[in-house]
Amino acid sequence: MVTAPSERLILASKSAARRTMLADAGVPFTVQVADVDEDAVKGTHDPADAAGLAVELARVKALAVSRRDAEAWVLGADQTLAFDGGLVSKAASPDEARARLAAMRGRIHHLHSGAALARNGQVVWSGVDTATLRMRDFSNAFLDAYLAAEGEALLACVGSYRLEGMGAQLFEAVEGDYFTVLGLPLWPVLAELRRAGVLRS
Repeated sequence: MVTAPSERLILASKSAARRTMLADAGVPFTVQVADVDEDAVKGTHDPADAAGLAVELARVKALAVSRRDAEAWVLGADQTLAFDGGLVSKAASPDEARARLAAMRGRIHHLHSGAALARNGQVVWSGVDTATLRMRDFSNAFLDAYLAAEGEALLACVGSYRLEGMGAQLFEAVEGDYFTVLGLPLWPVLAELRRAGVLRS
């Protein structure tokens, strides 16, 4: 593998997309889901600063796991969605997902993917990247077919879509990095992992 033998990386996220991105990039890691109160973090953060919230959630997750395993490098990550001047959370039901997608139809929203790297209970790096997405003016018939095909898996996605799946058909344009849309600013993360000695430079 391409890792320095003495350095370990833990991903503090339960996201399947983030696990896949790191694994496909040849990054060796284990997973420890961070048990943090995201609502409490959101409650103390300015809802207008969606990008800052993504970074703060990533930092909190990285720190939570780093305090349990100080010798490892810990990568925390989170994503926020800003739309119509507000912050959008994951839909709680298929009906809520339908209403959200209908509201975003034909309009622009922004995805902010934050990441943080911690060691010895301290954050040593954090960053965020933003993508701008424009949904097409899809029909109600397409929306119904999409929801039926994707099912409740959409409730795990902040925008109620997966760009790597049928959700690609919802859009007419995306500006920004593909990995950022999936939930991780991969290029800056890889650069920091090389700097930390987790990956060879």
